[in-house]
Amino acid sequence: MANITAQMVKELREMTGAGMMDCKNALVEADGDMEKAVEILRKKGIAKAEKKAGRETKDGLVEAYIHAGGKLGVLVEVNCETDFVANTDDFKTFVRNVAMQIAATNPIAISREDVPEDVVNREKEIYREQALSSGKPEHIVDKIAEGKLEKFFAENVLLEQAYIRDPEKTIKDYLTETIAKLGENITIRRFARFRIGED
Repeated sequence: MANITAQMVKELREMTGAGMMDCKNALVEADGDMEKAVEILRKKGIAKAEKKAGRETKDGLVEAYIHAGGKLGVLVEVNCETDFVANTDDFKTFVRNVAMQIAATNPIAISREDVPEDVVNREKEIYREQALSSGKPEHIVDKIAEGKLEKFFAENVLLEQAYIRDPEKTIKDYLTETIAKLGENITIRRFARFRIGED
């Protein structure tokens, strides 16, 4: 069995933001393998976050983010369960990063369920037409259209977008990690993005 040092625990804590005992236990379980320990913590964090998903979020923050010399601005409301968490630096950082994500990527909705049905149908029809006109056989056209629709969601739906500060994870992953870290359910409720000269 590997010798788990305080330095290893500290390093894992800095990488994941998890508690001291959680890090130590994960390292013991992973027999000192840092990557494995990170994975163990992520799985536990996701499980913790899923347990909190049904809880009501009645507190939170509205963040205003102004970019590009005042030519682009975002307002976002992110909710949590208590004002205690709303006032933590971790929560404020999360809200600010979400506002910056919206400024940078211009999503059309928070989740795929929020994308209007007519938009989804229009996109699907465009992808079908493209596949047909490129000579693809009829029986695989729908599969191609579905694949392109998934890519459309990944680019245009906030929770499914790659996080600009860490493209290895999505905004949903970042949200889940923040829920696990802060111990409260968190929801991105709504946003508005304004750019000079755009309707």
